[in-house]
Amino acid sequence: MPTAILTGLPVPGSSIEGDLRSLGYDVRTASDAGDAETLLAAVPGDQRVAVVDARFVGHEHALRLGLTDPRFPIAAIPGAVTAQPDGRQALTRAMARENSASGGAVLAVDSLADRVVTALDADGVDVYRPELGSLVAEVPADPQARNEARQAVAAVDDEAVRLKSAVKARDGFFTTFCISPYSRYLARWCARRGLTPNQVTTASLITALIAAACAATGTRGGFIAAGVLLIASFVLDCTDGQLARYSLQYSTLGAWLDATFDRAKEYAYYAGLALGAARGGDDVWALALGAMVLQTCRHVVDFSFNEANHDATANTSPTAALSDKLDSVGWTVWVRRMIVLPIGERWAMIAVLTAAATPRITFYALLIGCAFAATYTTAGRVLRSLTRKARRTDRAAQALADLADNGLLTELLARTLPAGIRIPAPLAAGAGAGLLVLAAGFDGPGFSLLVAVVLYVLLSADAVARPLKGALDWLVPPLFRAAEYGTVLILAAQADVQGALPAAFGLVGAVAYHHYDTVYRIRGNAGAPPAWLVRAVGGQEGRTLVVAVLAMALTASQFKVALTVLAVAVAVVVLVESIRFWVAAHKGGAPAVHDEGEPA
Repeated sequence: MPTAILTGLPVPGSSIEGDLRSLGYDVRTASDAGDAETLLAAVPGDQRVAVVDARFVGHEHALRLGLTDPRFPIAAIPGAVTAQPDGRQALTRAMARENSASGGAVLAVDSLADRVVTALDADGVDVYRPELGSLVAEVPADPQARNEARQAVAAVDDEAVRLKSAVKARDGFFTTFCISPYSRYLARWCARRGLTPNQVTTASLITALIAAACAATGTRGGFIAAGVLLIASFVLDCTDGQLARYSLQYSTLGAWLDATFDRAKEYAYYAGLALGAARGGDDVWALALGAMVLQTCRHVVDFSFNEANHDATANTSPTAALSDKLDSVGWTVWVRRMIVLPIGERWAMIAVLTAAATPRITFYALLIGCAFAATYTTAGRVLRSLTRKARRTDRAAQALADLADNGLLTELLARTLPAGIRIPAPLAAGAGAGLLVLAAGFDGPGFSLLVAVVLYVLLSADAVARPLKGALDWLVPPLFRAAEYGTVLILAAQADVQGALPAAFGLVGAVAYHHYDTVYRIRGNAGAPPAWLVRAVGGQEGRTLVVAVLAMALTASQFKVALTVLAVAVAVVVLVESIRFWVAAHKGGAPAVHDEGEPA
């Protein structure tokens, strides 16, 4: 149980002690600064501790935001400061200094908690201060100020603020106006019954899998049920994040589950639609796989661009200025958010078309919409990159190298290639990807494919032979994804044997999971997957080479079996390592992460 140490002169009728207990704190009262230091030292080092001024007046939710958020080692609001175990040493040092400065006495005016925060700032400690907005958090100096502060508290409904802040500040049109107005109340209902965000996330996954199973029946009733359940799954998907923000139940494991399950739900639903269509005599596996390839490549573009510019300096450009200007006009904000087809709009479209049309029409609409969105967002980011004067950091270059997912073959070639033949990284990756996909598409598993895949491996190595710090080097990982996934799709379709495309769907799904897992590790500041894992699953160039060779060496039926075996092997290796890593990180107390809600 966390401990709160009340300091300063007590105030008759104050609710601060009760508020702290309602937040789960064990409250202890210090008679003076010296006693506060003694009580602080007595709190076990593996527990959270807070120092709170007894004169504090404010909303309970302001205390919750300042004293219970698990993401930050040290946090503070006016009149209160808290430290988790990894911030205890800094807090203890600052407390000792303030105790020495005051001679251990009780100061009638100054707040010990605020003076400790000032000392932490002087030490260069990163102190998180939540945005309180309309919430009140004060340490009044006299009775008149106290009365005014209490009136300010009474004038603001902190529960309404809490519900509002549970909703993300930036979301799509469908989510903002069709889901969040009621899902926030569902989040509160879950919180009051002790449910956790991870439980809601799991419920969302189960609901989506049931939806996929309904779609797989191939009946009109099944398609209607699938559409309804997909929307229900999305409501729960919004609810888990809102519950996390409402109750401040953030965790590294929860963020990973939320992101991973989103991908699993959508791609499992694609498979369900393909199975349902097959029951009706329509083979749309190529469309299902194409939709997964396109959507995954879109995500990689997003991830790569963001990582490349995560800490870039001089992050300005005329294109960015125009974008900011458009964001200041109400209707353009929503139009721009809708045309990129975010998850809310995308799932709503899929659900409605599933219930009202056929799987083939659903996939056609999905492919057209995603292709337009991908073209729009990628073109805008290319323009931003070309007009931006920025210096990319080593961290950004390393993140792009990790996202590239190069195996041992590329690593060895990158070290031995003559420096004179090296060309710009995006050009090398684009040329290699283009040659490979064209050879697979026009000649199939023939000699030209072998030549193309060898050139692709060489050009891949050339692309990553230097740090990826160029203006457009963020294009390298998505080009690699398009080459690998596109090659698998084309060769499986050309095999023209039943079961080849579903096997390819499984293989691309397993590899895509590995790539998403890499992204989530980087986002969580956990580093990329270990080198042995990347090498064990071949790296992007190794898998592409293997699939091409198998297509050339085996019959169509044998190729289908080989794809199945490869899919199972990759899935087992990456899933086992991924689950092991995230569970261990969670148990080891990795920093909690989650999307931020709207400031109160």
